[in-house]
Amino acid sequence: MNNETVVIIGAGPAGLSAAHELLQHGVRPIVFEKAEKVGGISRSENFNGYLFDIGGHRFFSKSKKINQLWQETLGENLLKVPRISHIYYNDRFFKYPLHLFNALSNLGIIESFKILISYIKAQIKPFPDEDTFEQWMSNRFGSHLYKTFFETYTEKVWGVPCDQIKADWAAQRINNMSLIGTIYNALFGVQSSKSLIDEFYYPQKGAGMMWQELQKSIESEGGQVLLNSEVTGLSYDNGCITNLTYTQDGNEKKIPIKHIISSTPISHLVSLLNPAVPEKVIEAAGKLSYRAFIIVTLIINKEQLFPDQWIYIHEPGVSVSRIQNFKNWSKAMVPDPDKSLIGMEYFCNENDEIWKMADPELIHFASQELSDLKLTVSGDVIDGRVVRQPKAYPVYNHEYTMHLHTIREFLKSIENLQTIGRNGMYRYNNMDHSMLTGILSAQNIMGSNHDLWAVNEEQEYIEIDKAIKADSVFSEKIIKQTFARMDKFAIATAIGTVSGLLMFLATLWLVIKGGEVVGPNLKLLNQYFLGYTVTVKGAFIALGYSFFWGFLFGWLFAYLRNFSLAFYLFWLKKKTELLSIKDFFDLL
Repeated sequence: MNNETVVIIGAGPAGLSAAHELLQHGVRPIVFEKAEKVGGISRSENFNGYLFDIGGHRFFSKSKKINQLWQETLGENLLKVPRISHIYYNDRFFKYPLHLFNALSNLGIIESFKILISYIKAQIKPFPDEDTFEQWMSNRFGSHLYKTFFETYTEKVWGVPCDQIKADWAAQRINNMSLIGTIYNALFGVQSSKSLIDEFYYPQKGAGMMWQELQKSIESEGGQVLLNSEVTGLSYDNGCITNLTYTQDGNEKKIPIKHIISSTPISHLVSLLNPAVPEKVIEAAGKLSYRAFIIVTLIINKEQLFPDQWIYIHEPGVSVSRIQNFKNWSKAMVPDPDKSLIGMEYFCNENDEIWKMADPELIHFASQELSDLKLTVSGDVIDGRVVRQPKAYPVYNHEYTMHLHTIREFLKSIENLQTIGRNGMYRYNNMDHSMLTGILSAQNIMGSNHDLWAVNEEQEYIEIDKAIKADSVFSEKIIKQTFARMDKFAIATAIGTVSGLLMFLATLWLVIKGGEVVGPNLKLLNQYFLGYTVTVKGAFIALGYSFFWGFLFGWLFAYLRNFSLAFYLFWLKKKTELLSIKDFFDLL
């Protein structure tokens, strides 16, 4: 392997993780990055000594391997940060994750009552079809709660009405709420939420610190990270990519390759291939769309504005979607303790008016919105900087699965190519998911056979230990047996038969035993069993009565047990669904 050329396109979390893993196996890869620094969308920028991320990036994972890589790379520079975040709506701050009493007190009695009525209505008469995000959310939480807390922010993020977003996107991003999974979590205390955490890790000098340190580690071990180097062509023949063409410092160069790992946008990847790919693949790539991102960072002449790391803005009257307070992520990001650094985040398309605004105009616009929200006054803004991030988020529209399938089927024919990361797989995954795809792709080159497309959001967290998975399979069998529905007729027949036979045999035994007065105590049953006597004839009468009442009791018991169990499972599932909204905005 040391004599073979392994190349990686993209020096983001996925690409650098792949390079690091290869080096652990003695393979020295070449990483191509067209930007001037590593980290991709997880990088940090330096603005006159002030550090900021392209959005906030919490370091939290259930993967031991990912956590270990972070710890080994950053050491004591990896800080533990207590999480504080709020929702800003109707000039009020709502705790986030949502707290019931805080939300109700802020909304008021009338709004709270409307939410309750709307929720009850949704449970009684839900939408018969769940084709859209709006229908999916309304069925679970009621239309009024959905419109109050979810509609405005979601439409800001994705730029389309919620009735045009697919319902399966919501089901994937919010939770995979199977009934068995819900019961298992309730009984065994498994925490499935990916973002409901009270604290998280964060590099002292921004998320980009992790990738800069990882770059140093890779280069010190013999790997290469070529910055300002854009891949412009990939020649393939007989199902393998044979050569890579790139430009660096204005010069075009070509190298032979044996293996390639790509985190470049999958829609762009197909355009690099030579000879040209089939027309249907080109068309499919052209129909995959992305949401762009703008962050306007403002230096504020105030020591502190608010205690949160970030605030979700649900006000429809402003364009900003989320506000970062980088000083509260790490004090080291703001060199002057008397100042604050705020990041105003805007989601848009690359042809939108806000994307085309000049930087000074955007800084003024963001400053005015911060003032309109009464978080500061425009005169407190000392300076600002704008960073535009194209292709930040893959858009899950109605047709994306079909187009992505077309591209994936073609790329399968190229044996030495693997795609990784958010853009490389057109999958809206988290930072640690991207890293894991990179690590597994490197292991594949070394002989493993991991399915990278199995690393996705539909799994509770792909990092759950195999032992826990095996235990959950075993426990699932127990759960299914424990919560199995009782057959009312079978239970009723069994109890009726046993009751009848007991009374029948008890009566016969007393008749056989005899005596001056046969069965004086049992004879009292004639007050309840009309015509009963302690005789052979009475034994059959007792059999009939006892079977009837035993059957009735058994049927009623089974019915009430099934009803109470069904109600419990319904309540359990609804409780899980309501809890799932707590981390909804983190998943957008």
